[in-house]
Amino acid sequence: GGFGKKVPIYPGYVCAVVASITTGKPVKWIEDRTENLSSTGFGRDYHIKAAIAADKDGTVKALRVHTLADHGAFDAAAQPTKFPAGLFHICTGSYDFKHAFVDVDAVHTNKAPGGIAYRCSFRVTEASYLIERAMDTLAHNLGKDPAQLRLQNFIKPEAFPYRSALDWTFDSGNYEAALQLAMKNVDYEGLRREQAEKRARGELMGIGISSFTEIVGAGPNKHFDIAGIKMFDSCEIRVHPTGKILARIGVQTQGQGHETTFAQIIAAELGMSPDDVDVEHGDTDTAPYGLGTYASRSTPVAGAATALAARKVRDKARKIAAYLLEVGEDDLEWEPGRFFVKGSPSKGKTIQELAFAAYTNCPPYLEPGLEAVDYYDPPNLTYPFGSYICVVDIDRGTGEVHIRRFMAVDDCGTIINPMIIE
Repeated sequence: GGFGKKVPIYPGYVCAVVASITTGKPVKWIEDRTENLSSTGFGRDYHIKAAIAADKDGTVKALRVHTLADHGAFDAAAQPTKFPAGLFHICTGSYDFKHAFVDVDAVHTNKAPGGIAYRCSFRVTEASYLIERAMDTLAHNLGKDPAQLRLQNFIKPEAFPYRSALDWTFDSGNYEAALQLAMKNVDYEGLRREQAEKRARGELMGIGISSFTEIVGAGPNKHFDIAGIKMFDSCEIRVHPTGKILARIGVQTQGQGHETTFAQIIAAELGMSPDDVDVEHGDTDTAPYGLGTYASRSTPVAGAATALAARKVRDKARKIAAYLLEVGEDDLEWEPGRFFVKGSPSKGKTIQELAFAAYTNCPPYLEPGLEAVDYYDPPNLTYPFGSYICVVDIDRGTGEVHIRRFMAVDDCGTIINPMIIE
């Protein structure tokens, strides 16, 4: 799959490398589907006990969590130096807990190797389930509407950047707006009235809510590595004399549309058409070194490296433009695709003209050519959020559940390609 269980360094990989070195011949590691399912590192069982301390009005104060983690026959995590339980300590969720304590005890069993990856979440899925289940239980015990309890305890927008009780720094968020939009879209008050009416008739109708905060985009080198290799990522951009661009990235697409998204990033930075950008990936002979595609990190990390590499290209193009136009760099203005002299918009050079000049009329104090590479170490992870509401009808006689409505409101940050989002 394209998720996190492919990240670890498995014994088969090491054996193939050693065999190739020893024999001097190419060695290919092959496994069938059954072998893959029985030997790769899945996110195994987490048995979680949690307690919330709260005032009688429902204001949360503290969270305590104990987890018994089944790691299978042997550990198969992604060889990190830190966080052997993944990012489970995001479990305070979207709520303003002043205090929290979490511990995880790992045990080995006779199951397939245990890792931390499930849908690439590195235990974020389990953390989200934990806190939302606990908040629902608190609402039930206090006799409060679960949506109102969440709204009461969300971290406020003005509190960001927010330092959580478990030492994460959330960059941004507007959790209240996401939940309120989901409630509006499903007519939440109307659904609650319908639910009360149905229950009065002995019918079963459920309304489920989940407001989550994820933690993705690994990662800052100070926190994240795989077998000691820091989790930066990279992009190399080369602008040809024709004005066409070759971009090589350190991540691998698996159908997410990297070829389109990364071309759009470069096009936006340089004022060009995405059609003029060729994105190359997956060739370890030519690609800059990167840590790969998983944990929702490609765009936040490699995409940022792409933007910064494009800006380095633009900075050099500015120097060439100043030379050709016989002005200082500070006398130039940038508009998408073109530098021009301040106060004289007609006197300028397009990025294509500057690319040609980089190979034919480059300033003597600059190296010829127009290319750049960037290795990006993000200062923080990213913390996307959302609110989901699910409406179900349940057959009292058979227990069959019918999902009538599912509303998802997600924070997508800056949308680079709306078609991919849709």
